[in-house]
Amino acid sequence: MWTRDFSLYFGARAVSLLGDAMMPVAAALAVGRLYGVAGVGYVLAAWTASCVLLVVFGGVFADRVGARVMMVGADAVRAVTQGVLAVLFLTGTPPLWLLLAASVLSGAATAMFQPGVNGMVPLVARDPQRANGVLKVADAMTQLAGPVVAALLTVAAGAGTVYAVDAVTFVLSALCLALIRRTPAGTAGRSAMGRDLRRGWVEFRSRTWMWSVILIWICFGLFVFGPYVPLASRLVSEQHGESGFGWTMAALGAGTVCGGLIAMRFRPSRPLAAGAVALIGFAAIPLSVALAPPLPVLMAGHVLGGAALAFWSVMWSTSVQTQVPPDVLNRVTAYELAGSVSGMAVGQALAGPLTEVVAARDLMLVSAGVSLAVVAALLLVGPIRNQTSATIRSATRAAPEPSRIV
Repeated sequence: MWTRDFSLYFGARAVSLLGDAMMPVAAALAVGRLYGVAGVGYVLAAWTASCVLLVVFGGVFADRVGARVMMVGADAVRAVTQGVLAVLFLTGTPPLWLLLAASVLSGAATAMFQPGVNGMVPLVARDPQRANGVLKVADAMTQLAGPVVAALLTVAAGAGTVYAVDAVTFVLSALCLALIRRTPAGTAGRSAMGRDLRRGWVEFRSRTWMWSVILIWICFGLFVFGPYVPLASRLVSEQHGESGFGWTMAALGAGTVCGGLIAMRFRPSRPLAAGAVALIGFAAIPLSVALAPPLPVLMAGHVLGGAALAFWSVMWSTSVQTQVPPDVLNRVTAYELAGSVSGMAVGQALAGPLTEVVAARDLMLVSAGVSLAVVAALLLVGPIRNQTSATIRSATRAAPEPSRIV
């Protein structure tokens, strides 16, 4: 699996994910100091909303001109936006409108980048599940180190330094991606944008297991993922300090490492059903925040939840990559991304205002309950529950080898 192209892709994702892992902590602490929980929610929601609105177009462009080209360009834009924010934080207090504008631009660049992430994996690796497991472990390692580094840098040197480091990670990611040799050529031709969008939508809609998961995931984003960072950053920081929040995020990364390693070796006969059962453990994350336990117990809850989410993530990514035709994979990925994070944007925006009428810890209890309801919903949908690994293996064999996709 460790070919030159996969090694470069792994390097690009690892360094970029390190910067990504640092940013929620830096943004929550830095923006929270200036504009409170509502400010954090608005900044995160601006990024998410921009990504959701534009990601389907990113999928079309990735199929037209090639995923790597779009990813390199997006990295360049994000390097600039993060560099500008670094200067602003290092030289003064950035106004909220400027933070929102930078978030919108960065979210738009992410919308151009993310559809290609899924599409590149089958092109640089012959075993998508193992590759996804390795990438998830890399994600977890960065989640382990990134939050701690971000919290320590924010306390010691200020948020500007963290934003500067993030800008550098995007530059390095772009360089690694530019050096990959085997990359997908555009396959959508010169057809109209509307026709390309409709083709992606038809492929997405025809897979009941896919759109069912996304509908359920909208609720997950609205009630769990969206409110988590704005609320948890405040609650944990109030009880354990800003460094405690960093250690909590590091524990989440440690759990993700475990989940990724398990997913590399365990190949269940019904991967989505197995992933859904594993998600039961994710409820430990909002529950541990709501109950305000000692820091070791809080970290243990995040280890369990991180492992659960990582295992589900690998099962889901592998299913998408191996059952969608390569020529529309980026567009289909864009639709599932748009749906899966749309609820998150609303949840982030509402997190601050809701704390004016409902206690933040009570909202975290609601998140824990919704997490368990999501598991039940996933297992009640037949196409999700009955998806078999035999189908995935046959789809993998039928897909062109990476060397034939040029």
